[in-house]
Amino acid sequence: MSLNSSTFLNEENAQGPKRNRECLGSLESQTPSSFQDNPLQQLQLASHKVLEKAQKSGRSKCPRCNSSRMFYCYTCFVPVETVPTKEIPTVKLPLKIDIIKHPNETDGKSTAVHAKLLAPDDVTIYKYPCIPEYKEKRHEIALIFPGSNSVSVKDIAFHLQKHSKKAVCDNDDDCSREPFLKQAKIEPKEEENLSEFIASNRNESTGLKKIIFIDSTWNQTNKIITDERLQGLLQVELKTRKTCFWRHQKGKPDTYLSTIEAIYYFFVDYHQEVLKENYKGQYDNLLFFFSFMYSMIKNAKCCKGKE
Repeated sequence: MSLNSSTFLNEENAQGPKRNRECLGSLESQTPSSFQDNPLQQLQLASHKVLEKAQKSGRSKCPRCNSSRMFYCYTCFVPVETVPTKEIPTVKLPLKIDIIKHPNETDGKSTAVHAKLLAPDDVTIYKYPCIPEYKEKRHEIALIFPGSNSVSVKDIAFHLQKHSKKAVCDNDDDCSREPFLKQAKIEPKEEENLSEFIASNRNESTGLKKIIFIDSTWNQTNKIITDERLQGLLQVELKTRKTCFWRHQKGKPDTYLSTIEAIYYFFVDYHQEVLKENYKGQYDNLLFFFSFMYSMIKNAKCCKGKE
């Protein structure tokens, strides 16, 4: 659930530009079938030219704290001086995200910062144990975490309805009335806006407004997941997918995703299975930094003869 770019950046700079170009050309000349286990090849991403340029320049200062960083500052959640903010894509998400980061998770090794950089208006990062109280809003929130009581993404709306009715009963003696998620029908004002209206209505009808992710190694998650402030929240488990993360946790299956991968795959599934819309790459740029670093790792290994 984390990453560190400094090691492979130093290795790649030591190889020299000529060797890097040779390795890059070698990778690009491979057929699509050679990437069948790499879903990142199919992403619709913004240009990586700004990151390629910054990589050649080396580490740069954070405009806020003046710390020396590569690409972005993982403390201030902003790009460094050599990476203009206007050249970094922005992703608009249909839901708010809270990321709860384990205190022992090293800032420079976390992919959670990618989400904050790319969807700044929709993402908030908390360092455990300083997290919000969720009890009053638990009928609007889902925790993305596997477990015996976890449900699939497509079943979120049904289970949140149950949570909603329970919330009504907890605060009202009359439990016979409909849960408050049932709303009056609203007609779209203009026919040409019908598709946008339907999508908005579907999103509203689920009752879901926020999702929570835990940013931690799997061995450290128990302390957070058992916190009383997270009890009673609907838990959602993602479909099984293989990680592309280069810092894979030793002894764990390759289905254990990094934090940014989990966020990305959740929204792909949510878009298709809850909003019932065709996915056309709307959230692909969540993997903007991740995919670039993945390619750098592949190139570095190629240059060292490990591929």
